[in-house]
Amino acid sequence: MALTASTMLPLGTLAPDFHLPEVVSGKTISLSTFADKKALLVMFICRHCPFVKHIQEQLALLGQDYLDSELGIVAISANDAKNYPDDAPESLQVMVAEQKLTFPLCYDETQETAKAYTAACTPDFFVFNRERQLVYRGQLDDSRPSNGKPVTGEDLRGAIASILADQPVTEDQKPSVGCNIKWKPGNQPSY
Repeated sequence: MALTASTMLPLGTLAPDFHLPEVVSGKTISLSTFADKKALLVMFICRHCPFVKHIQEQLALLGQDYLDSELGIVAISANDAKNYPDDAPESLQVMVAEQKLTFPLCYDETQETAKAYTAACTPDFFVFNRERQLVYRGQLDDSRPSNGKPVTGEDLRGAIASILADQPVTEDQKPSVGCNIKWKPGNQPSY
């Protein structure tokens, strides 16, 4: 398990578009899927990572808490499914069912979407405003699998609350930390 921090994509960056299949329905999800939403949370997760497992109940709760809100949520798994079969679409379907996820979980087979977002770890979080400018990138909260701190979602939830209330999001943001994205051989990005 390689401990990796998020790249901290520059604030103000426009959300890269994507067209990815949702693992349960097969329906294509893109930025336009969330065109009517005031804000969009894009998160890179997977099934096997102990850092994601540590927070998966909070991720499910986020989906439930913001189900009928102005926040769109999409999760993307970009891990190499050949070498990490727990992160294959069929296994991700089980994760959706087990966690009762209310947001789409997509599979980025080419890993091009992960590269476009400069996603580096699981979990990796990006929040965009109505104009799809990046206003938050960083950690869910200070909890890690072995530090004994409770999983609250405090950092990410604070950013979401600010953007939904038309308030500025603090620029004091801490990188997310987790397992590195499992790149396919020869597909490792240079960032």
